[in-house]
Amino acid sequence: MLLLLLPILATCGGTAPDPVTDNAPTATLPTASLPTSAAEVPTSTADAPTAEPIATAPSVPTDSNQEPINPDYLEFGVVGHLYYTDRDRVLTLVQNAGFDWVRQQVVWRDIEDPTAGIFGWEELDRIVEAVSAYDRKLLVNVVRSPSAYNATNGLPDDPATLGNFVALMAERYGDKIHAYEIWNEPNLAVENGGTITEEDVGHYVEVLKEAYIRIKAVNPNALVLAAASSSSGVTDPNIALADEVFYRAMYSYNGGEVRNYFDIQAVHPGGAANPPDTLWPENPSFIEGCQPAPDRCWNDDETHYFRHVENVRRWMEEFGMGDKEMWITEYGWATPNNTPGYEFGNFVSLEQQADYVTSAIRRTYEQYPYIGNMFLWNINFAVLWGEQGNPDHEQAAFAILNPDWSPRPSYLALQSLIAELKQREGRFEAP
Repeated sequence: MLLLLLPILATCGGTAPDPVTDNAPTATLPTASLPTSAAEVPTSTADAPTAEPIATAPSVPTDSNQEPINPDYLEFGVVGHLYYTDRDRVLTLVQNAGFDWVRQQVVWRDIEDPTAGIFGWEELDRIVEAVSAYDRKLLVNVVRSPSAYNATNGLPDDPATLGNFVALMAERYGDKIHAYEIWNEPNLAVENGGTITEEDVGHYVEVLKEAYIRIKAVNPNALVLAAASSSSGVTDPNIALADEVFYRAMYSYNGGEVRNYFDIQAVHPGGAANPPDTLWPENPSFIEGCQPAPDRCWNDDETHYFRHVENVRRWMEEFGMGDKEMWITEYGWATPNNTPGYEFGNFVSLEQQADYVTSAIRRTYEQYPYIGNMFLWNINFAVLWGEQGNPDHEQAAFAILNPDWSPRPSYLALQSLIAELKQREGRFEAP
């Protein structure tokens, strides 16, 4: 987890080391792909450099025949951790809740050792087979280069190296991997090799392009997602690139060619302690009991709100990407925890978490026809952190299971709502 002691907002799914990973059992290669963290990202513009206004849309990147994507129905996914855990128990709970998809991060450096020319696929083999056995669909999020390909485990220096890896995955797993999300929050310095500037965005496009071409050559059915930018309003080369800067640079790079190299745009809306129907500045949230300094209560910038997805959609349409579907590959609300930087969770009760999560789904279902899938962060990280002796870690605070595997109010509320919406569409699946 990248911990930044600045005005911040956590989005879900960052990839810096954490105690769970560090203490994990080992696979054939040095470490197993154990839980990666909810990324800690600065999103307030206070006390941080900001970028000048950047790329505006070119006059013609669009096809005049394009129409916005309108998925047949909203699917439901959850971020899980299936390495070295009771996979059957996790997947039974996933199935019983009604989730259609599981999202699993795959840490590239833990599978490939380029210096020895070996691959350790064994544990990922078991995960892929287990998800398939429970008739769930699988989205993999490929992250962290081996050190031989990038000294800081950021994006690979040579895009072809990732292309080779994902091609091997596509060959090995075929249609059992339904979708690939290429990298995680590449607007963060830690995900980009240590620093991030607007000029670096083109490198991400080249990596995405190579991955798309290689995956589609093996399995044309697989979906390829452009990585979600972390919801951040901060631009500092040592920390992050504001997500608006990142998306605009990505969509304008090389005449907007990225449009040809992804099927779906992933997005990670933050929530802090703000209800999902609020949005700064026209409808800001009031967080009862929150002191205004130094964090300003995480409610003074659009990037602190779930509805920030509307801004990302607007930028997509501005650059002629309105025919592309969006998936929310991480969303959620932390509850009380002991992790510095995640204090906003202390203003969200377990009952409020349930209300916010279900309200976010209803809002998406009713108002965002361009979103085809929502992956909740997360199902079982409280179990994992409980085993590590820190059940109050921020990753656990986002979970919908307790450390003893019992359901939190959010799990039960989601189970009920997903069943209701599927019944409405005639696609109810009995547990």
